[in-house]
Amino acid sequence: MTRRNLTLFDLDGTLIAGDSDHSFGEFMVDVGWADGQAWRRRNDEFYATYVAGALDVHAYVDFATSVWRGRTPREQADMHARFMREIIAPMLTPQALALVRKHQDAGDLVAIVTATNEFVTRPIAQAFGVPELLAIELERDAAGAVTGAIRGVPTYQHGKVTRVGQWLEAQGAGWDDFDRITVYSDSINDLPLLERATDPVATNPSAALEAVAAERGWAILRLFE
Repeated sequence: MTRRNLTLFDLDGTLIAGDSDHSFGEFMVDVGWADGQAWRRRNDEFYATYVAGALDVHAYVDFATSVWRGRTPREQADMHARFMREIIAPMLTPQALALVRKHQDAGDLVAIVTATNEFVTRPIAQAFGVPELLAIELERDAAGAVTGAIRGVPTYQHGKVTRVGQWLEAQGAGWDDFDRITVYSDSINDLPLLERATDPVATNPSAALEAVAAERGWAILRLFE
């Protein structure tokens, strides 16, 4: 029996030429849902700690969701649709869409695995035609409202490996059930996940990840050049 290949894509900086989490925060300031420059500075501070591999992901999710989680579901949906049109659509490049489709057409099991929360990223994954999204899951109260806490293991650093393992297990599968595992990422935060791949691809890599990729002989892909 032919065994399937597994392909995992990071999202921000990998498939899109930007960071959807940070961009959504900027967007919240621009539309007046967040409180101006003080909020923007804090958003920038969190992003800097992410780039440095030292993000307090629980504190960030509480902060990032605070400006929209009190809005009605309709307000949230309408504003995210505007975010998709104005901010994300220009980041969706033909080469990134084609790369995802290439792996889908080859019959791979494909998922997007991102440290950005599900609210921000679900519509982006849909734009790529990828139904399997492993993102930071947001805790909800009995009424279904987002609380600001994270549900389960956050898909950040080693948490990505854990969440992918849980996802595979739920399908009756495991890491060893695939002939090839390809992981695309731009970030040193994803080193634990890249190390699980048979085919790690440093994609639009940060300087830190590019150095590791060069040392280990990993493929380097510059998707947006």
